Amino acid sequence: MAVNVEAHRVPIWLSDTGTGDPLLLVHGWGGDSRAWSGLSFARHRVVTVDLRGHGRSPVLRHGYRPADYAGDLAALVDRLDLGPIVAVGHSMGGQIVAELALERPELVSAVVVVDPAYGADEAEAATFEQRLAALRNDGPEAAVRQLGLPAGAVREQLLATPGHVLAESYAGMYTNPDAFGARLAAVTRLSGLTQPLLCIRPTPAMAAWDIGLSLPYGSRVVLWPGCGHFLHHERPRQFVDLVESWLATLSSEERR
Repeated sequence: MAVNVEAHRVPIWLSDTGTGDPLLLVHGWGGDSRAWSGLSFARHRVVTVDLRGHGRSPVLRHGYRPADYAGDLAALVDRLDLGPIVAVGHSMGGQIVAELALERPELVSAVVVVDPAYGADEAEAATFEQRLAALRNDGPEAAVRQLGLPAGAVREQLLATPGHVLAESYAGMYTNPDAFGARLAAVTRLSGLTQPLLCIRPTPAMAAWDIGLSLPYGSRVVLWPGCGHFLHHERPRQFVDLVESWLATLSSEERR
């Protein structure tokens, strides 16, 4: 079922399929719900969304911080009576689902983040303002250059996203006063999580940093070396198996 559901007076496009414990899948920066195509969670009710300003959801003038996106998702979960959910996010979506879990913990039972957009080191943080300026000047074209995307569906989704949405989203993740994309801010913000978190990273340095975080019992960090940023695209079956097995582990621990 594909529908528009109003959240905070914004009609958010979503797909709602399957039965079982609910998974909410949240795409990344400049993407849309098609980012999860090809994944089959047969034992779950799966809800995917187009975030505000992305895909088939409406474009607003402002409101593109992770907290804004998370507020929309909280309203959707409430309206659909989904909670508690397993919230799964890629890249920017990783920040968003973490924010959702922090602000509305009663709605989220567990969090899965796929190379999340937090934990940037000092070298990357030094480029934040320059990258934001390029996004404000050149919009999607600057985003494609920064990510180095080849031709394909991901690149086309990014190019279809309005420039101000990309720029404000980037600022919300990295340069706004409440942003937690950089390491120090992420350590502080994520220390408030109460739900177990599964994090998948493609690089040893980032995985090592994640392991050093103070995360709730049951959390796990997994390294998939040799993958790029879109790990769930490169290893879709392995991704589904990993999420399913981790959730099964959490369920068995709860029964003890």
